[in-house]
Amino acid sequence: MESFKVLVLCSLLFSFIPSFNTLDTIAPGQSVKDNETLVSASGIFEAGFFNFGDQNSQYFGIWYKGLSPRTVVWIANRDTPLGSSSGVLNVTDGGNLVILNSTGSSIWFTNTSTTAKNPIVQLLETGNLVVKEESNPENLLWQSFDHPGDTLLPGMKITSNIVSGNYTSLISWRDTQNPGTGLYSYHIDTHGYPQVVITKGETLLYRTGSWNGNTLSGISSETLYKNFNFSFVITDQEVSYGFELFNQSIITRYILTSTGQVERFKFSDQTNSWQIFFSGPVDQCDNYAICGANSNCDVNNSPICECLQGFIPKSQDNWNSQKWSDGCVRRVNLTCGNSDDGFLMYPGMKLPDTSTSWFNKSMTLEECKNFCLKNCSCTACANLDIRDGGSGCLLWFNKIVDVRKLPSGGQDFYVRVASSELDHKKGLNKKKLAGILVTCMFVFVMIILGVAILWRKKLKKQGKNQITSWKNHADNKEKEDIDIPIFDLSTIANATSNFSITKKLGEGGFGPVYKGTLTNGQDIAVKRLCKNSGQGPKEFINEVVLIANLQHRNLVKLLGCCIHDAERLLIYEFLTNRSLDCFIFDQARKSSLHWAQRFQIICGIARGLLYLHEDSRLRIIHRDLKTSNILLDENMNPKISDFGLARAFGGDEDEGITKRIAGTYGYISPEYAAHGFFSVKSDVFSFGVIVLEIISGTKNREYFDHHDLDLLGHAWRLWSEEKSLKLIDESLGDSIGFAEAEILRCIIIGLLCVQDRPEDRPDMSAVVLMLNGEKPLPRPREPAFYPHQFGSSSGSTKLHSANEISMSLLNAR
Repeated sequence: MESFKVLVLCSLLFSFIPSFNTLDTIAPGQSVKDNETLVSASGIFEAGFFNFGDQNSQYFGIWYKGLSPRTVVWIANRDTPLGSSSGVLNVTDGGNLVILNSTGSSIWFTNTSTTAKNPIVQLLETGNLVVKEESNPENLLWQSFDHPGDTLLPGMKITSNIVSGNYTSLISWRDTQNPGTGLYSYHIDTHGYPQVVITKGETLLYRTGSWNGNTLSGISSETLYKNFNFSFVITDQEVSYGFELFNQSIITRYILTSTGQVERFKFSDQTNSWQIFFSGPVDQCDNYAICGANSNCDVNNSPICECLQGFIPKSQDNWNSQKWSDGCVRRVNLTCGNSDDGFLMYPGMKLPDTSTSWFNKSMTLEECKNFCLKNCSCTACANLDIRDGGSGCLLWFNKIVDVRKLPSGGQDFYVRVASSELDHKKGLNKKKLAGILVTCMFVFVMIILGVAILWRKKLKKQGKNQITSWKNHADNKEKEDIDIPIFDLSTIANATSNFSITKKLGEGGFGPVYKGTLTNGQDIAVKRLCKNSGQGPKEFINEVVLIANLQHRNLVKLLGCCIHDAERLLIYEFLTNRSLDCFIFDQARKSSLHWAQRFQIICGIARGLLYLHEDSRLRIIHRDLKTSNILLDENMNPKISDFGLARAFGGDEDEGITKRIAGTYGYISPEYAAHGFFSVKSDVFSFGVIVLEIISGTKNREYFDHHDLDLLGHAWRLWSEEKSLKLIDESLGDSIGFAEAEILRCIIIGLLCVQDRPEDRPDMSAVVLMLNGEKPLPRPREPAFYPHQFGSSSGSTKLHSANEISMSLLNAR
């Protein structure tokens, strides 16, 4: 706050320059011209004429005084800019504000119906521009707070009239340099129990939710209502929502962006800049009704959508394809008047869409449940107010729409189900108990069979010794025990029809990969080390040692290995959808990969890398992360594969250097390509490239703008020109839905990950938080390999290879 006051003081000192005048108030006969401004009492806010760099588009607005760049919080003539710099703001004798252009024509006015004697115009400390009677200052004739733009300040309120249906709302700008009325509205929907929503035209995109006594039910941050005094007032005539500050020294604003997101900023004294500490939609689950009716969305699940208990997918085929818009239907229909129906509780939830709800402030929860059971169409209930143990009743009817599990906070939500579903759940609990008993018996049997297993291992000792021998040949590190199944060559040969060409799935740097089927019917993928491969015993043992000790749902599972004479085979789980590049770069298949699946893949890769970098026993750097090494299972869940080039570190080690550069052109970080230096940030760079490829459906080596820019440079140019959404793969079409803000967040994350310097890239823990909307997004700088860094645009393209094979040797540039 002190630094902010210093900025304000400096700006006030500049205000003594003769060509620029500040005023306290204006009255009829006075005006505010281009070189004049109104300033609030202690100099926090300033109002006057300004532009965004275009002298032919002048606006009258309010901004924070002393901040650079200018932070505008309200604009009078947002849709009717002045064509020149000769605008004038006057107040009439009757108390109306009017903006006149150079010809004296009115381009904007307040048109208040109330008249007053001796009106004056004043800019208050809150940023509220008011017209009031000089003799009766409490009588406000007009105030800017009643006509919000894109910003909600402390003390402002948005309102909805229950009788007339009229409402005030935040309305987005068209873009960051054009404050004209945009596409998005943030307002209170008064159908059913009132809730705050974001709409695009008539389309509902996102609900911050209904009021629960502390805050809006869709906001998971419990710290918000500890720092802000939120108010949500419902009367017979009107509903209003706003906030005040507990600590008046905090400087904060809440805006609706031109892309439809809501963001809360706080001014930082340390950095003298705005810092974002809340943004919504937070994640994929915040997109309205993404999972359809009668379902729950949970970003910690994969896939994110699941039917509520007692419900099944309306279309199982669509559900399996992750097309959830059909939603779910009851497994057993409710029987009208059946008092045996009951409720299943969901804790920590964002409550569903309340537009078809009913509420009562005095009922207890038990009274609420009983009331619901008496109504044939009542489907769910919850407390209206969660404070002091809960009170009031909120009921839903027919379909349950847009419910989700919150990362934190939330409230208990009760879904009505038939009595047989309650019995079904009890049966499941009994099954769980039976399962525990079976598990105990299984452990007992395993102990008995332990001796037999030891004998079996002894029979395969020869194979083990050969692995150890190869490891000693590969390097001189301390020997490690490799405890994985050893397959006979004959078993793998039979499974792959003797490595038939018809069974071949593809080929990478290690060698060919075959599909096989074991005698028990299990499908497998077999990597066979090619004699001409650049990878040898060291890479083979490296992959066996590393991946045998890794267990994560986003890492491919190693089932075993085989060594017989010169044969070296790795046996993996078979993943039906093969690799990511087979989808996003295939013109025929990419359209089947809609945005929800692409975002799920991005998040899955991030979680897998986080495990490798921070959560596994050893810190592991993959060094060859690329789309062809991301495999996809039947549910399109990503699994990182190919650990032949990976390096493991113990303790606090997290970086290394090598003269032998290994990896794939286009995915290698600049410090690794030029100097052989690698770290966890090398994988972060590769991840950023993959993110941009997934969003654009374009390979990183393709060029744009007359071959001047590769994908990274193209993404950066679009972002710097505020055209990032043009990067989106055209094949996504309507599957983008309401996820533009989510895609924009991913583009920024991708750019942050491909920064030139490793220290400027986030680590994977920060990336995961940013993907979930739990961490603010810094402003990215120009990415690595941007053309001007190499002196000429044509020269920059030589860094990339014309193929995607993994390289075992790369000369530094």
